[in-house]
Amino acid sequence: MKFDKPILGLDIGGTNIKGGVLIGETLLDIRSVPTPANGSQEVVLEAIADFIATYHHHGIGAIGIGIPGLIDIEKGIVLNLCNIPSFKKVNLKDFLENRFNLPVTINNDANCFILGEHRFGSAKKFKHLVGITLGTGLGSGIIVNNHLYNGVNSAAGEWCSVKYLDNTFEDYCSSKFFITAYGKKPKSMAKLAEAGDQMALDAFAQYGKHLGELVKNILYTLAPEAIVFGGSIRKAFPYFKDSMFETLDSFLYPSVKENLKIVISELDETGISGAVALVEEYIEFDS
Repeated sequence: MKFDKPILGLDIGGTNIKGGVLIGETLLDIRSVPTPANGSQEVVLEAIADFIATYHHHGIGAIGIGIPGLIDIEKGIVLNLCNIPSFKKVNLKDFLENRFNLPVTINNDANCFILGEHRFGSAKKFKHLVGITLGTGLGSGIIVNNHLYNGVNSAAGEWCSVKYLDNTFEDYCSSKFFITAYGKKPKSMAKLAEAGDQMALDAFAQYGKHLGELVKNILYTLAPEAIVFGGSIRKAFPYFKDSMFETLDSFLYPSVKENLKIVISELDETGISGAVALVEEYIEFDS
């Protein structure tokens, strides 16, 4: 670690603002409050600040924040925040640093996911890896040479928007696939698959083929050592792994595919863990 004071990590989404404190190597005091998603910028900012203030007794040394949107990382400006319409071009870093007199760093939540996995999870042994969150949407983050690769405005690795079939990879590799094609959420489909329902098993087999095409796209682009799956759909991996790996058989460079490791995240509170890891990645602190 670069410093020894407690680090506050925040995971800010359209539904909840979640927080936790890293003290030593342990994430403590994890809690959340509802996000005033339909409020003005001022209302949302004050809600974030009020939540941070409840952690004051820990003697926080720095704050890391993950947000589902694009961020000017150097300036700490949130260009947009998914599901919070008013939160556009908000200088969150300056606002919080002026309020609390603490260093603040902000990044995309999918970037936080892979950074948290690399710092605290089962992917820490890999130098080059990609994190994919499989949930309501499709998120992704990239580690190159043990460091987060952001691109411009934290937008690197946005495979969610890459055209695939008649739409995008997000439409086929997130919960949208199950809802659009089968009218059910992935969690319901997983329960059916566990009970041996053939329709659900076929659905996950199709899902695995689409995910395999995404993995091939990632391999052609970055050839990482490992890909880490997070998000709620990862829990159904046994039902789509076979078709995913069968799809990978058509990848043109066997030596790259054979060296690829697929890792299923076992890390709790990945958003908060990743936000904490942002501080260690970007903030220099003299204790």
